[in-house]
Amino acid sequence: MGTRPKGCDMRTIPALFARQVAAVPRRTAVTGSGQRLSYAELDEASARLAHALGARGVRRGHVVAVHLARSPLLAVALLGILRAGACYLALDPNDPPERRAAVLADAGATVVLTEDDVLVDGPRGQDVEVDADDLAYIAYTSGSTGTPKGVCVPHRAVARLVDGPDFVTFTADDVVLQYAPIAFDASTLEVWGALLNGARLAVAPPGDLSPAEVADVVRAEGVTVAWLTAGLFHQVVDTAPADLKGVRQLIAGGDVLSPSHVDKAVALLPDTVLVNGYGPTENTTFTCCHPVRGRLTTATVPIGKPIRGGAVHLLDADLRPVPDGEVGELYAAGDGLARGYLDRPALTAERFLPDPGTPGGRMYRTGDLARRLPDGAYEFVGRADAQVKLRGFRVEPGEVEAALAAHPDVADAAVVAQPDRSGGKRLAAFYTTEGLVSAAELRRTLAAALPRYMVPATFSRLPALPLTPNGKVDRAALAATPVRARPDLDTDYRPPDGELEQWLARLWADVLEVDEVGVDDDFFELGGHSLLATMITTEIANERGTFVRARTFYENPTIAELAEHLDAAGGRR
Repeated sequence: MGTRPKGCDMRTIPALFARQVAAVPRRTAVTGSGQRLSYAELDEASARLAHALGARGVRRGHVVAVHLARSPLLAVALLGILRAGACYLALDPNDPPERRAAVLADAGATVVLTEDDVLVDGPRGQDVEVDADDLAYIAYTSGSTGTPKGVCVPHRAVARLVDGPDFVTFTADDVVLQYAPIAFDASTLEVWGALLNGARLAVAPPGDLSPAEVADVVRAEGVTVAWLTAGLFHQVVDTAPADLKGVRQLIAGGDVLSPSHVDKAVALLPDTVLVNGYGPTENTTFTCCHPVRGRLTTATVPIGKPIRGGAVHLLDADLRPVPDGEVGELYAAGDGLARGYLDRPALTAERFLPDPGTPGGRMYRTGDLARRLPDGAYEFVGRADAQVKLRGFRVEPGEVEAALAAHPDVADAAVVAQPDRSGGKRLAAFYTTEGLVSAAELRRTLAAALPRYMVPATFSRLPALPLTPNGKVDRAALAATPVRARPDLDTDYRPPDGELEQWLARLWADVLEVDEVGVDDDFFELGGHSLLATMITTEIANERGTFVRARTFYENPTIAELAEHLDAAGGRR
């Protein structure tokens, strides 16, 4: 049924932080954006914020939202909220207002903290006493019914992740990179792994960064512990592996790791411990981890064994254990489990089941298929449903389909995952319509309602959706349908003029897998995303000798604008 490793100390985040303040008050706690706070200064600032929140009516168990760009202020905000007895709801500044409003309403947030609210004058009060079962944060994930769902994570689960972990070591001499979006649960490991162990949290500049820019932060800050999504890990290994040589422990995950990239990293970074991290938000960032020791001997990168304080069960459809080597569905158990879904008792009961291996315990049905290897590690096989991972984010295609079908002119819609040139996946939308709605209008509609990573890369109008013999939408056929035609955009097609524009047009067409690209076409409306943008900027650097920062690319998202920028930069350096 699965073995459960020895449990860990169950304390609250404020109590664990106070332990570090007492031990290393003068040690630097957080740096970034030209700011630096010691543990004592972070303690003082967060205590004042906690008092101010109490004065604003925040009480134990309340939800306080955080709407901040990535900066050291985030550490003050999160600690202040927790010390006030509340739990935090991290909002992604890139989400459309409609999405943020829906999440705020669903969570019942009493206060929203912005940059101007964090550093306050005034007294510090006593921390509101909470226990390990109080909520630490709520994280929203994609929902198959079309509505995002809030995962309620208690202090106990965070402590299990970072207080004495066995898959990574945090010391007071470590520098931990904080790059994951704060609304993404990988930030739980970054922020609390550093601050609850006396390490320094090195906060990357806000916004999307290229692999080269991430490497710059790693070098400049002296990062020793880093977590990278699978896609970013692959690109850094391809473009700047030497920049990771100072990293003592490198954790990669959020999607399937490429064995060739893992082998390359192991060969080039002999002093770095590489760990494949696996786990859903409902089990607080990681369920299993696999430290890679030498060249792989398996066709895939194992997801490893359960981390301390957790257990896994591999069961069949009747919840019976499957023999070693056979495929079953993976269920996660132990101290990392979330309380459930906010105000969704039926869904909570459906996904969080009694744990037959532990009297009174619970287990979470991940929907992931896996097999147990002879050495006791687990190997990820695939999904039991349609859920996909895009650049580390979990996406239910059903939520995207619901948003698409909500348009009055759309009759039927299906959204599937297709491979893209970055080695990851992209969403492809197929739809039928009774009106004259354009793909550009549908893209705008979805961009106003969904996070940008959930907006499909391609939109294809069909006379009818293909069906299986059973009358269901044939998603396999759609996933295999190539989509290379230039999409219907608001801009008219204007051909490239001159050698530079023609070269860029060929490059974009190759990376975006589009037959034809106009010089006024927006890269992101053509289905581009951050990893594909990095492929473009890397090729520009290699072939033209000009380094283009991620922000510059985002500010010049057409061939015409980018060519003008390259001309101004001299074309070569």
